[in-house]
Amino acid sequence: MLTTVKTALSISYLPMNFYRRVSLLSIVVLSLGWSASGQQMTTSSSHSARYAVPAKGTIPIAFVITDDAVTIDFAGPWEVFKDVFLQERGKTLAEQAAFRLYTVSDSREPVKTSGGMRIVPDYTFDDAPQPAIVVVPAQRGRSPKMMEWIRKMTTKSDVVMSVCTGADVLGDAGVLKGKKATTHHLFYDEFQRAFPDVSLQKDKRFVQSDPVIFTAGGLSSGIDLALHIVELYFGPSRAEETAKLLEYEGAGWKGDGSASGSVAAGHDWK
Repeated sequence: MLTTVKTALSISYLPMNFYRRVSLLSIVVLSLGWSASGQQMTTSSSHSARYAVPAKGTIPIAFVITDDAVTIDFAGPWEVFKDVFLQERGKTLAEQAAFRLYTVSDSREPVKTSGGMRIVPDYTFDDAPQPAIVVVPAQRGRSPKMMEWIRKMTTKSDVVMSVCTGADVLGDAGVLKGKKATTHHLFYDEFQRAFPDVSLQKDKRFVQSDPVIFTAGGLSSGIDLALHIVELYFGPSRAEETAKLLEYEGAGWKGDGSASGSVAAGHDWK
């Protein structure tokens, strides 16, 4: 089955002084997310306890990476989560980081992603730390160990999210049966043929399939879904601040994932 979009993707690298500027910028911008009394807001009053923020430490996020993983599918969400800072926790970006990001694969052998980028995974499916969030981009890997690990994470993690035809990975793992999902628009027909027991939602930036599973549309939709996850943990103001820090002007992360960014009342994953 074809599971990756045939497109050339690349990542541009930023000069080192950018990050020093971001450190100062984060102190100014992220301070807006705090009350006048200076008390920490670990969760929004409207958020489920599922998305509670630990008083200390970071929220672990595992990125599942195998050969032909589409670069923007994991790099987009990676940059979103990396740029969420909690200014009161310290003076450096490392101390302020809200999330701890790492890659997981079948082995620690280098993985060749789309466009030829090579990544050495941090962990294997045997020894990866328990993540609160799992990100599954479009990719070729389908090992039995990978499929079993993903199934296990849907019962142990707060969020398991796919990007683009990463939805096929979740489908092959059997965790989308009887649920709603979306994928890249070029693969709608293929997805429906492969997974007739999944309710395909077209023209969506993302879809919440159940209390844990989310699926994003193609490529840049993963950025919107990642911002939506930031909103679930920290509220809309912090997500908005993160989008501004990224200079991301898309509004698809707001609301229920409709392409227009319209706001829906509650979740419709039942």
